[in-house]
Amino acid sequence: MKKIVFALVIAFTLLGCGRPPLDKPAINNLKSESLQVGQQDTIFNFTDRFPNNAQIAFALIKDGQTTYYGIMRKNDNLTTIHNSDKAFEIGSITKVFTATILANLVMDGRLKLDDRINAKFDYPFNKNIEFTYKELANHTSGLPRLPSNMRFAAIFNPSDPYKNYDDKKLDDYLKNDVSLDYPKGSKSEYSNLGMGLVAYTMRKASGRSFEELAKEMIFDKYKMTHSSSDKTKVADILVEGLNDRGKPTANWTPGALIGAGGIYSTVEDLSKFALAQFDSTNKELALTRIKTYKETDTRDVGLGWFIINKKSGAKWYWHNGGTGGYSTSMAIDVEHKNGVIILANVSSYHSQFEKIDKLCFALMKTLEIKGE
Repeated sequence: MKKIVFALVIAFTLLGCGRPPLDKPAINNLKSESLQVGQQDTIFNFTDRFPNNAQIAFALIKDGQTTYYGIMRKNDNLTTIHNSDKAFEIGSITKVFTATILANLVMDGRLKLDDRINAKFDYPFNKNIEFTYKELANHTSGLPRLPSNMRFAAIFNPSDPYKNYDDKKLDDYLKNDVSLDYPKGSKSEYSNLGMGLVAYTMRKASGRSFEELAKEMIFDKYKMTHSSSDKTKVADILVEGLNDRGKPTANWTPGALIGAGGIYSTVEDLSKFALAQFDSTNKELALTRIKTYKETDTRDVGLGWFIINKKSGAKWYWHNGGTGGYSTSMAIDVEHKNGVIILANVSSYHSQFEKIDKLCFALMKTLEIKGE
């Protein structure tokens, strides 16, 4: 789900699979009349080593105005394409949406962030451990990255690690095995399990699916007509994912932890979600961006979002995502109404996957330049 599926990558390497050879540099055939000076070169410099058939969709938002751009590597040529309406797995950017559903319920008075989720379950958790919504949503719960009863299956099925992890297995884990890796509140340590548990609790409490909750509170509200956690709804516009060797790979099945990384979307839809963040009347979105934990001097944690504190005083709200066939990154600057959204069918296991985040941040810097 998040690119910090890194533990799986290490295990994959230890099993002897290793990394494939680095792709040779692509030939630069990119063209654009819409990008700012330097942005096209920046994009090429960060993407020239991705495999053939890799494609990347961009939404660049400056002063509240959106520009779309798309590229694809074909026969070693990196060319410009139109793909703003194509769907990708967004991986852990899903967590921002899960936090947004949570914020909607808080704003409606149906729950409080400091409420314990245990009240929504008809059984006690192992050792009577209790969790609040907030500590799950800002990764301070003490929970590990993954539940202990799925780690082995995830390591040996990296092509679809969440597939067989259903609600029953999550219930069994909570009843019999859940434990803390560190004292709650002592730090913020990223957990797919934690955000997956937020969504699971909301599903149990409402009797509705994650798809139904997301559709009502986000997709319909912001007119995101090509976003879904149901693959069949986007099958006709879905870009095929590529594995670490640049070969087609299956989409991940999110299972019980769907709230940690189960959404498909397009840059057109995600740009609508970004623009909605700039509207101060969307109180539920503002709630997700409030700092709930100070991680370092340069990074805080909101609800779903990570908050990057720039030396200039700007705040970038950021999240990324990675699955077996896709890498994604999204950053917004609410004060200046800027943002960058990148969706790619480049595996989070690929040797160059970190360049998606680096490219996102590099493009955000270009949007800060005045006088364009």
